[in-house]
Amino acid sequence: MTSTATFSAGSAADTRWSARLWGMLITLCIVLFLDGLDVSMIGVALPSIGKDLHLGTSTLQWLVSGYVLGYGGLLLLGGRTADLLGRRRVFLIALGVFALASLAGGLVSSAALLIATRFIKGLAAAFTAPTGLSIITTNFAEGPARNKALSIYTVFGAGGYSMGLVFGGLMTGLGWRWTFLLPVPIALAALIAALVLVPRDRRAEEGGHDLLGALLSTAGMLLLVYTVVSAPQAGWASARTIGSFAAVAALFVGFVAVEKRVRHPLIRLGILRRVTLVRASLVIIALAGSYFSWQFIVTLYLQDALHWSPLQLAMGLLPVGLLVALSSVFSDKLVDRFGTGPIIAVTMIAMAVGYLLFLRVDTHPSYLTVLLPAVLLVGIGWIGFPAINIQATAGIDDDEQGLAAGVLQTSMQVGAAIVLAINTAIIASGPHTDTSPAAVLSGYRPGLIFVGVVAAIGALIALTHFLPTRRATEPVADLDENPKQELAAA
Repeated sequence: MTSTATFSAGSAADTRWSARLWGMLITLCIVLFLDGLDVSMIGVALPSIGKDLHLGTSTLQWLVSGYVLGYGGLLLLGGRTADLLGRRRVFLIALGVFALASLAGGLVSSAALLIATRFIKGLAAAFTAPTGLSIITTNFAEGPARNKALSIYTVFGAGGYSMGLVFGGLMTGLGWRWTFLLPVPIALAALIAALVLVPRDRRAEEGGHDLLGALLSTAGMLLLVYTVVSAPQAGWASARTIGSFAAVAALFVGFVAVEKRVRHPLIRLGILRRVTLVRASLVIIALAGSYFSWQFIVTLYLQDALHWSPLQLAMGLLPVGLLVALSSVFSDKLVDRFGTGPIIAVTMIAMAVGYLLFLRVDTHPSYLTVLLPAVLLVGIGWIGFPAINIQATAGIDDDEQGLAAGVLQTSMQVGAAIVLAINTAIIASGPHTDTSPAAVLSGYRPGLIFVGVVAAIGALIALTHFLPTRRATEPVADLDENPKQELAAA
């Protein structure tokens, strides 16, 4: 799609931007911050919601997974819709829906309705996230300018995930409903700013929607998570579980068949031959999946078993958010100097070590010697988030930037939901008759080990960057080197 942005190429090609260009970027950053905030902020409120509405762990998990699956289920359609119908139009409509769903979530009292509003908010975010990213990548020239813009943008996203714990603690102290209501005024303010600052663009001259593909992929992902979560109760070898997994496989096989034959596929399968996009997608699954699962366990253990207040939890995990915020100053400079591969590998290794250190936690953990070192290393893991996004979109044509962004974000959200579902199933498989802190920790420990394993796998995948590649036969597959060398590599 050809952009008709009023910003000149020169203004976006270097890093000296106009006030309006900065305003557009900050507006998009705030919306992405809200997307991340909504995923993690609810985590702190889960114990309060569970007590107030008498919900069990498996049901509470759906307050997280409902949003994440709505988010991930239609991200590919969201990115494609932005490319076809116009990025500005799609962004504004989705942001308005997000604000309304946030308001509804703060007013209802039924568990089913809460999960429904979370799912709708996730659907809205499925359109704002890839659209916002494609607005940036089509308004900033590839190279230092785009790297700087993407670093700022993705730091806000990572900041939303990490600072959600802090905001969640503060809002839960006032009442858990405030965790639903907080995004409303922020989203409305961002909507007004976007109306003024985001440039108009034209719709694609040709193209179409793959609604059947979107339906099959979303149904497959929802059924997969439901099957994993319900398997401990139904039995992993039960006819119901096996039949459900078979249905999941059939849905995904049908999705691939549709994508191969439909005129305008939801995802052009050829884009998955790009090594950089696939690697970034796998690493981001490990990053987000391990973090959301860790946060889920830590929140429940520290509040329910050790009786930490929401504010204590927020302050205890604050270093994660502070590290992410500080990284906004230098993340783009690190990418320009070292390239994305080394940064992603180092930060994922740090995160994996952080989770392993957290295994030392006991019923009376010392914050300075046990919790803080683990929290700091987990925060370092999020510093690699901008590099992952830059790696995934490097070398992608403008008309497929929304698609590439959708693939990456889908991997993150759906992968995180699946990892969380597996983690919940692992925890649910143990005995839960003893509610003493020691027994609760014993029940959570297999889940904590699983979190560390997931992060370690992500680190190993990131290290494949250093393996030799066949550039002669894959000329555009490894554009994750120093951005200044991208054109030469191609």
